[in-house]
Amino acid sequence: MLQPPTLKFLKALSKNNNKPWFEEHKLDYQDAKADFESVVQQILDGLFRQDPVLVGLQVKDCTFRIYKDVRFSKDKTPYKTNMGAAFAPGGRKTSRPGYYFHLEPGGNSFAGGGMWMPEAAVLKKVRQEIDYNFEEFQQIISNKEFIRYFGKIEGESLKTVPQGYLPDNPAIAYLKLKSFTVWHHISDDVTIQPALVREILKIFTVMQPFIKFLDRAIDVAE
Repeated sequence: MLQPPTLKFLKALSKNNNKPWFEEHKLDYQDAKADFESVVQQILDGLFRQDPVLVGLQVKDCTFRIYKDVRFSKDKTPYKTNMGAAFAPGGRKTSRPGYYFHLEPGGNSFAGGGMWMPEAAVLKKVRQEIDYNFEEFQQIISNKEFIRYFGKIEGESLKTVPQGYLPDNPAIAYLKLKSFTVWHHISDDVTIQPALVREILKIFTVMQPFIKFLDRAIDVAE
């Protein structure tokens, strides 16, 4: 589980997102970072057993920096007010489907995963796999536990039918998607409970067939 001071630090940072305050509270940040990384390691240990393809990943491969790149952003606040970790072959820098844990106090934490805005060539492969194996895809996303945890697939959708498909294709709603992501909300109370890692791993287990389908789509078409 995470320690309450970690959430306290992130809450305070959201109200004091500037370099002088951050430097004054650098030790608090380092403690929060170490606490988050400890939980990430526990998640990894569990994932190694659930999804052996991830064996060998290290915490540093998965976690994101708190420092923002503000060069092309209208929001010039220098720090993220969340902590995140991506679990996929290659870690956070990969373009492959994977799992994600997002810590953001104020009711904004979640565990999720999938693929966000893949490049055109990859997106084409995923659409092809959904089209060819739509019955299997439907079985995955209509599973009772999948629906209970995630509801539906989230993602920006095309306004028109993608090239090569007809409007009456039974999978058209999914073929029009430009991202394939799911997520499950985690309350602030749960983040500081001993069952946190177990809950995240459960969410990832329910998600795993969805991740594997997307990952296979890339491999099969290569």
